[in-house]
Amino acid sequence: MTSPNLVKIAYQTLQGGKGLAGLVHKELSTKVMELFSPGGIPVTTPVSKELLKELRHSMSLLEKVDWEEAEQGIYPTTQLFDTPWLDWASKYPLIWRDLPSTWERRKRRNTREIPKNIDPEIYPDYYLQNFHHQTDGYLSDHSAGLYDLQVEILFNGTADAMRRRVLAPLKLGLRRFHSRNPASLRVLDIATGTGRTLLQIRSALPEVELIGMDLSTSYLRQASRLINSRNNELAQLVRGNAEKMPFADESMQAITCIFLFHELPPKARQNVIEECWRVLEPGGSFILADSIQLADSPSFSTLLENFYKFFHEPYYKDYINDDIELRLKNSQFECIKAQSHFMTRIWNAMKPFAN
Repeated sequence: MTSPNLVKIAYQTLQGGKGLAGLVHKELSTKVMELFSPGGIPVTTPVSKELLKELRHSMSLLEKVDWEEAEQGIYPTTQLFDTPWLDWASKYPLIWRDLPSTWERRKRRNTREIPKNIDPEIYPDYYLQNFHHQTDGYLSDHSAGLYDLQVEILFNGTADAMRRRVLAPLKLGLRRFHSRNPASLRVLDIATGTGRTLLQIRSALPEVELIGMDLSTSYLRQASRLINSRNNELAQLVRGNAEKMPFADESMQAITCIFLFHELPPKARQNVIEECWRVLEPGGSFILADSIQLADSPSFSTLLENFYKFFHEPYYKDYINDDIELRLKNSQFECIKAQSHFMTRIWNAMKPFAN
């Protein structure tokens, strides 16, 4: 039997390696951009040594919680090492190949360069743009294939650890339905993207019925390859808009939503919350994970402001000032709790039982 201390050391080593790889990539790509596309470099605020120190401390606290929750059995420790190294290694050169077009879009302030075969009538207007300046936005297999690696680089190897913060409140919320057969419980992940959150939920909750919904057919194809190619219960994947979901009233016992709200206009955020209320059964949980905000993380204000200056995130400035808890209350959610972990804020809310 492998010693828990050795597993912990292996996990810390893995995270340290991913963090270093992310830093090296960003340093090198920034220098190359300065050399070949200086006109595409936005003006940002320098990050102080004190802030970098606080950032590293926050990251270490995230990794501590990540390890502790695995040790407690909230999810298996094997999930901590579920990194597709060979796949990512094959795609890393494609990220470098893609960077010049990203720089050019930033330089020209071209944010609406989407594939010509896309029918704009079937998508909301706010969706039809190059978030992060990425090629094709969220509307091609090329974009879907690079997304997970790009996000891991952006967050210095902590993206999966931040996603896992929804698992503890999710499992806790489902205890309200403890008298039922676990296979009868339905968990919906909206804006499921490439399916990494679905994969984590499946690992923690192997028996529940899982549904993933996303607007992008390309990202759903990527999710299908990730989720349904393993020896697990299949997850149902549905194309749909979270503002008007194709599910019956009170048909889900839990809903998760990861990294969606900062890419929605204010009205759309409220629409999504109200739809989640409609679809949840009384007693059901809505667990929302997104970027930290100015109110809960004021010391990181420089990082938050630099983010929307460097990347094309048209609704991010509004989002970091938005009162998500108030939005949840306005939609009648109760028992609202929130915690921040590194760069992610987690809200956990319940649809109350009928009186």
